[in-house]
Amino acid sequence: MKKYLFSLLFVSFATVCMSQDIMYGVRGALNVSNLDFEPDAEFENKHRNGFAFGGFVDFGFTEKTSLLLELQWSAEGGKEEEIRADYIHLPILLRFSLSDRFILGVGPKIGLKTWKANDLFSTATFSGVAGLEYMVTDEFFVDARLSYGVTNVIDQDLKKLEAKNHVIQFGFGMKL
Repeated sequence: MKKYLFSLLFVSFATVCMSQDIMYGVRGALNVSNLDFEPDAEFENKHRNGFAFGGFVDFGFTEKTSLLLELQWSAEGGKEEEIRADYIHLPILLRFSLSDRFILGVGPKIGLKTWKANDLFSTATFSGVAGLEYMVTDEFFVDARLSYGVTNVIDQDLKKLEAKNHVIQFGFGMKL
C-alpha cells in the first residue's frame, strides 16, 4: 500500500511540476529595517538603510495564482554596528494577480545569519511577508514588501532581551 501511495504522490507531483508555467528572474531592493525590542531599548534605536539582492523562481499554477521562491541576501537590523545583521533569506510567497499589472504576494520567510560567529544574534529567523508588485512591462517590475519578524533574533543566552526584525523593501527586478 505504501508503494502505491508513494507512486501516486510522485506521479501527481511530477504532473503538476511539468504543467506549470515557470519563470526565473533577479531582484534588487532598498531596505529600511529596524529591531523592535521588548522591553524597550535603553539606547537610541535608529533604523538601518541597506539593500537586498537575489534570484527567484515563479511557479505559475493558473493565470491568477503562482508560488514564488526567492533566495535573497539582505542587510538588516538597526543603525548601530552592534545591532546589525546580514541574512540569507528564503521567502516563499503565494501570489495572486489582482489585474494585468498588479500582483499581491503573502507568505513566510526563513533566514540564516551571515554575520560574525559570536555576536548577539541567533542563527535562524522566521518572518511573515506581504508585498505588492507592479509590472512595468512584461519583463520589468517594481515592488514593495513588508516583512514582520515572528521569532526573537537575539541569541537565547541573552534571555532578558528580545528583538524582532521589521523590514520594508522597495524593489525592482527582471523576469528572464
